[in-house]
Formats: sequence, C-alpha cells, structure tokens
Amino acid sequence: MTTTSPASEACPCTSGLKLAECCSPFLQKKKKAATAEDLLRARYTAFARGDIDFILDTHHSRTRADVNREEVEAWSKDSRWLGLEVVEREAGGETDSTGTLVFCARYVSEGKAHEHWERSQFEKEGTEWRFLDAQPAKHTPVRRAEPKVGRNDPCPCGSGKKHKKCCAV
Repeated sequence: MTTTSPASEACPCTSGLKLAECCSPFLQKKKKAATAEDLLRARYTAFARGDIDFILDTHHSRTRADVNREEVEAWSKDSRWLGLEVVEREAGGETDSTGTLVFCARYVSEGKAHEHWERSQFEKEGTEWRFLDAQPAKHTPVRRAEPKVGRNDPCPCGSGKKHKKCCAV
C-alpha cells in the first residue's frame, strides 16, 4: 500500500500547491495569512483535515462566541471535502483591513454531493486576518446567449455535417 507523505500531499484547498507549501504553515502557526484568501484557504483545509482549533482560533473575537464547536466538528468529520473555488474577491489584500470573498466549497455528506456557496467577510484584528461573518451567496447559473447546439443539429461551423460528427468530437 502506498501512502502519501504530508510533504507531497496536494493541498485540500485545490490551489494546485502541495500542502506543505500552501496551507500547512498556517495550520501549524508557522506563518500568518497575508490576505483574506490565504485565511479562507487555510480554514477550508482545516475543515478538510478536522483541525477545529484552527477554525475557532481564526474567528474574529466579535463573532467567536457565536460558533458551536460541536456543529463545526460534526460538519468537518461527517463530510468528504472535494475542493474550494473562490469566485469573487473584494479587497482583502495585504494592505487592506477588510475583505469579502465569495466561494463554493464542494463536499460529500451522507452519500450526496453538496455545494456550499458563501459570501464571507474577513477583518484584520490587530495585524492578523480573521473570519468575521458569512451570508449565503446567491449562485447564479450560467445563461447562454444562444441556444445550445444539440448533437443531431447541423454543426454551427457550416460544414453541413451533424454536430456530433464534426466539431463536437
């Protein structure tokens, strides 16, 4: 059986980096998040790895009392985390004091796939980024400008062939 060492393991936040190069230094408190997105990715990784202390420690002091540790722990433990996609960023850079991120966290729970869409507010507390609050984000489906070309429709390239035998291949 082959095991993946933490140094070569892909980061759960789906940044494309290895865990040791991405979120692990934040989780181990060897490095502080420079941006709100750094903290978001580290918190997602903490959910995926069951590091509840990190999740609670990175809540802003104004909202930390609102967090139910047992609920967070159950959601973390009972889910298989599939990936994180940040779709919108508003401020949250190194020189900002606040930031808002819209993201989709994908996971499987009780055998069903889920997408958790959220608009999260982050705020620096002193010099460190903290998660302040979140609202459900409205996920707007993609609307096509033109109707979708069916497999048996004529190919839009003008070849005269069916789409499935031409450009859809």
